[in-house]
Amino acid sequence: MAKNLLIVESPAKAKTIEGYLGKDFLVKSSYGHIRDLVKTDDAIDTENDFKQKYEVPSDKKAVVSELKKLAKEAETVWLASDEDREGEAISWHLYETLGLKEDKTKRIVFHEITKPAILKAIEEPRTIDYNLVNAQQARRVLDRLVGFELSPVLWKKVKPSLSAGRVQSVAVRLIVERERDINKFEADASFKVVAIFTTGKGKEQFKAELPQRFDKKEEAAEFLNACIKAIFEVSSLEKKPAKRTPSAPFTTSTLQQEASRKLGFSVARTMQVAQRLYEAGRITYMRTDSVNLSDTAIQAAEQEIVGAYGEKYHKQRRYKTKAAGAQEAHEAIRPTYFSEHTIDGDNAERRLYELIWKRAIASQMSEAEFEKTTAKINISTRSEDFVATGEVMKFDGFLKVYMESTDEESEQTFDNDGDNALLPPLEKGQPLSLKSLQATERFSRPPARYTEASLVKKLEELGIGRPSTYAPTISTIQNRGYVVKEDRDGRERSYVTLTVEQEAVVEQIKTEITGAERSKMFPTDIGVLVNDFLVEHFNDIVDYHFTAKVEKEFDEIAQGDKEWTDMLKNFYGPFHDGIQDTLEHADRATHERELGVDPETGKPVSVRVGRFGPLVQIGAADDEEKPRFASLRKGQMIETITFEEAMDLFKLPKKVGEFEEKEMTVAIGRFGPYIRHASAFYSLPKGLDPMDVTEEEAVQIIKEKRQKDIEKVIRVFDENPEAQIENGRWGPFIRLGKQNIKIPKGTEVEKITYEDVLKWADADPKGKAKAKAKTASATKTTKKAPAKKAAKKK
Repeated sequence: MAKNLLIVESPAKAKTIEGYLGKDFLVKSSYGHIRDLVKTDDAIDTENDFKQKYEVPSDKKAVVSELKKLAKEAETVWLASDEDREGEAISWHLYETLGLKEDKTKRIVFHEITKPAILKAIEEPRTIDYNLVNAQQARRVLDRLVGFELSPVLWKKVKPSLSAGRVQSVAVRLIVERERDINKFEADASFKVVAIFTTGKGKEQFKAELPQRFDKKEEAAEFLNACIKAIFEVSSLEKKPAKRTPSAPFTTSTLQQEASRKLGFSVARTMQVAQRLYEAGRITYMRTDSVNLSDTAIQAAEQEIVGAYGEKYHKQRRYKTKAAGAQEAHEAIRPTYFSEHTIDGDNAERRLYELIWKRAIASQMSEAEFEKTTAKINISTRSEDFVATGEVMKFDGFLKVYMESTDEESEQTFDNDGDNALLPPLEKGQPLSLKSLQATERFSRPPARYTEASLVKKLEELGIGRPSTYAPTISTIQNRGYVVKEDRDGRERSYVTLTVEQEAVVEQIKTEITGAERSKMFPTDIGVLVNDFLVEHFNDIVDYHFTAKVEKEFDEIAQGDKEWTDMLKNFYGPFHDGIQDTLEHADRATHERELGVDPETGKPVSVRVGRFGPLVQIGAADDEEKPRFASLRKGQMIETITFEEAMDLFKLPKKVGEFEEKEMTVAIGRFGPYIRHASAFYSLPKGLDPMDVTEEEAVQIIKEKRQKDIEKVIRVFDENPEAQIENGRWGPFIRLGKQNIKIPKGTEVEKITYEDVLKWADADPKGKAKAKAKTASATKTTKKAPAKKAAKKK
């Protein structure tokens, strides 16, 4: 038996570290947290200093049992979980649960999994930092109290099965408020004037723009007319050197933003891939708000830059972290070895690693140097000047390696299609010929909807959440159905152009598509409803400053400047009173809105959130005749739907013809528009409006789906038509009712018997897990009543 037992969180990390240590060390994984708060109401004793009741979940019992046995046999137990608060808490849970002794337990931390870092950590062990543990406990307890006490209020006053979370509710509020800003926005139009000039010598051409914009078409037309007979010459020429400096190395937040812009990764995917890179020893720890680089890293980067690009490309920089509460002892995210420009791994790992490598190496490189030229062009008939700008790169510096992307939602009020092209050689006083001149109507833009990455940026700016919370927060608000991330098509818009043609101004009306969205965050109606209820009754929970203050208090606990139970007492008292008050006095929230009166029946038309989501209703619940209902379509919202759009929904379901002597009906269901035919359902392809579906299109959709289904099925078993072998994305598999079963490697599909299917179905762990989850869910339902009683009693 090895003298030393070293415990880390993940098997991948254990495997990497085991290679660095000798036979005296056995490295084992705890597979993350080994215990959690019990799921019942008595998890936290609010009367007794927030004492917590923990349990080891059933799926961790075998791990805990093995670790206990190994810990007893070892001379020293090394707790080597991550270096942040969550990691410190994992070490504490291990210490408590495994019944470890202080004299034979050592805590070590490292922010990269390399041999020197691991050996150095073993040389410098410490004890568990209870300030960090308390900060994590305070967060966990506070979030549990908010979730457990607030969710039943939402069930009673808004809709069953809802839940609320502290940071998640603030994130939803940001998205709801942004949506309302967009809905209120009214675009301003103005005319942008662009000219193309040619030089008298080589007839080289370049673009110049009028810095001012005209509010009215008539003013733009008057300007263009004045330019027809005008003489143009270069009135001034200014050349200035300009420099561009590289960005700091990545923090968690900036990595999530840049991976979203450059690689199209979701925040959750970025963190999953970064975790794998860290555990394989490729990068430093990926949860950090520090931009600091260690002396070793700075020297390694210098060596690599000088060796690969030459001395002039190197410039040492030390970045200081602006984020409040950030720890300079931690490092930014960087490669563990700068000499490795690329790595082996899957495509996502390689791309993310290269992004991290480029950003870190660029941070230690020289500025890029430019010469910027600005030419002003005088118009003999007007007082305004055209302005042309050009940029010449004199030295690429860090741009040799990396150029940072910017959010498409740059805070520009007007469309911007300018560029910094090269200008031809120009001289002051030089006459120019006008080749073309156009004024184009441009519109101011509404505020941009959030992407996952820009939402992270906003949360960080407000001081809400910390590196470890961004990804789970964004996943949670989507999983709860409060926010959807999706693409939406733009709409057509007309605009006017005025062009000088043959010494006359010609007006044209053109069209463009505007407002198309890609992977943007939209609030759902239920998200809006929950947000408004929380803003009205629990403003502190969703208040940006209050939430940032709570985060700051967690930091103070971590630094030992604040007692964690005092902080919780200050929060919990007023919060709990607010819960009781809301349960007793608040009205039920429905978000109902009257839209008008149905011309056929004279009954009121309203829109609200129903049991299965947002709906339009004709009539009232107490009418003799049952009200009529229709679900809202994708992209429609209770706040913005018009009476006309609502009435259109009642045109569905509609008959579109017959096929094989049976009716075809188009309707909209929970999963979008579909055609119903002979008790079967066929989804409408994206972009086809259900109101416009013709008989021919419906028949085609049905035939195509049937053909796909035929091609998909390889074989149906005579013993049970619900058992069939199908072709899937990754090859053949067996479908047995709702269970999908993997075919063992090397099996000949033709020789599979029904007995094989039953045997594999019984052995399938996923099938067992589903059955287990079903049983657990049924048990949980039967236990709900006593839990509620206990809550009332308290």
